[in-house]
Amino acid sequence: MAIRLEYFFDYGSPFSYLANTQLAALGERTGAEIVYRPMLLGGLLKAVGNPPPINVPAKANHLSTDLQRWAKHYGVAVAFNPHFPINTVGLMRGALAALELSVFPAYHQAIFHAMWGEPTNLGDEKVVRQVLEKAGLDAQSLLELAQQQQIKDRLRQSTEEAATRGAFGAPTFFVGEEMFFGNDRMEFVEAALRRGA
Repeated sequence: MAIRLEYFFDYGSPFSYLANTQLAALGERTGAEIVYRPMLLGGLLKAVGNPPPINVPAKANHLSTDLQRWAKHYGVAVAFNPHFPINTVGLMRGALAALELSVFPAYHQAIFHAMWGEPTNLGDEKVVRQVLEKAGLDAQSLLELAQQQQIKDRLRQSTEEAATRGAFGAPTFFVGEEMFFGNDRMEFVEAALRRGA
């Protein structure tokens, strides 16, 4: 049985985006099963008393520089979204709906790209619909399911679980119960996967 890598993320986190660009290759190298765990970063930060980086002036000033350094390191493109911060609750519920409808890979790629690849205002539902339709997805079905109570409950439960297990930001990874925070811990994540393989 493949070792599991749990990836707790929020589309509003540019460092989750950067980490995500590395996951497919990481899974191929290690044989790990990547388990995508949508959570609400704002809810997590509030639950653990961690201020959003954008609210800490020194961090906010450094954010764009750090993003570009990591993008260059990974050989990927990233563009800071001019509409940031965006309320991602609908997007994260959409991710859970996409998992339930078995269309998650296409949804995940489309939303992350529209947030940090070619940034658009994903706080506008009309824009979200356009992004999903362009990706060949049934936007109406996804958005309707995302509003169902069971999806809302699952997002809350996933966020609460992340906090209970010690997460304090995004991305957060778990290999078993060993936790790793940040896209800059990918080497440690890979080492843990290899130890557990």
